[in-house]
Amino acid sequence: MGIASLRALVLSGALLICLGGCSKLRPKPESQYVYVTAKQTFLRDRVAAVSNRTGTVENGNRLEILEKGRRFLRVRTEKGETGWIDEKAVVTQDVFDEFEALKRGHGQDPVIASGVVRDDVYLHTKPGRDSDRLFRLAEGEKLRLLRRATLPKPLPPGQRLTKPSTTTPKTASATTSTEAEETPLPPVMEDWWLVRDSKGDTGWLYSRMMDVDVPDAIMRYSEGQRIVGAYILTKVNDPEAPQDDKDVPVYVTVLSPYKAGLPYDFDQVRVFTWNIKKHRYETGFRERNIEGYLPVEIRTAKDPFGKAPTSMAEAPTFSYKVLSAEAPVVIPDPITGAIVPTKTNLKTYRLEGNLIRRVVDPSIPSPMDAHPEPVPEKKKKALRSSSPKSRRRR
Repeated sequence: MGIASLRALVLSGALLICLGGCSKLRPKPESQYVYVTAKQTFLRDRVAAVSNRTGTVENGNRLEILEKGRRFLRVRTEKGETGWIDEKAVVTQDVFDEFEALKRGHGQDPVIASGVVRDDVYLHTKPGRDSDRLFRLAEGEKLRLLRRATLPKPLPPGQRLTKPSTTTPKTASATTSTEAEETPLPPVMEDWWLVRDSKGDTGWLYSRMMDVDVPDAIMRYSEGQRIVGAYILTKVNDPEAPQDDKDVPVYVTVLSPYKAGLPYDFDQVRVFTWNIKKHRYETGFRERNIEGYLPVEIRTAKDPFGKAPTSMAEAPTFSYKVLSAEAPVVIPDPITGAIVPTKTNLKTYRLEGNLIRRVVDPSIPSPMDAHPEPVPEKKKKALRSSSPKSRRRR
């Protein structure tokens, strides 16, 4: 073997050694993860009609992707179990990150009401049936309501809401084709709530899949309205109260019609005080025909504008905002469904004894409030008949 051949052999060996060393120093690709959306499912040892179970995964579990198939993924659980899973039963890391962003962004939002889930249901990343979903809530799960959004209900492809033409056959020839066309109707609206569950997971939930948590003691006083929120203003001790707990709550409630898509959160405020002599609830305050917005603030405070000696004493106080008469009509955002009034008036009241008194600055003229459009009598009867209370009577 010549010197040239020996040199070439040495160089080839050195090159192979360098390449082997570089491969060891090369960083491994970042792991990719998916998250289980199904309530519970199984991992399989192969993608076939007959296969064996290799593990069990539940809603929200994180899985590491090991291999991608046509419609299935081979994954590994945090316990080390491996197997194949249908990609329809999982969502990507991007969807999980959206839920984490909701949790961080609304972690300090005030809780405006509490609720309970009617049936198993999913949380969504955005209001709307077509948005991504991940966390599945079980029936009876307790919720904290943070804000409301309202969006048009999606229609099947090719379908539209129209009102039949009222043109009679005799006059049809005298009308133009445009006039004879069916008149479009306004879209059917759906309400969605941004909620937080007992685990802290945050997402959007279809309003019909949950109920606002309302005490039974005042639920029967709803009078065909929907109680949007019930808040304890204070407690009154009554040794002869019929219930076991003798410290009876005084409630501030806000109510609205049983209708989705309203440009306000409530149109009525009602305070239930406790009559110690008659041992029952009574209406201590009521305001109707308003366009109110959550949240309702409950605190103890003084009345800096009062002239009575009791004004300087701390007393249970509640405040809420209503739409100003100077503000334009509130229209929900067509994309996000957000309901944002441009101008509101703040109303504050104190409980003094068993009386509700308003806290007003006499140096400032009282602003005018906006009022919702009156509901026709026929529509009122339809709303009453569709309320849960009327359905129970049937």
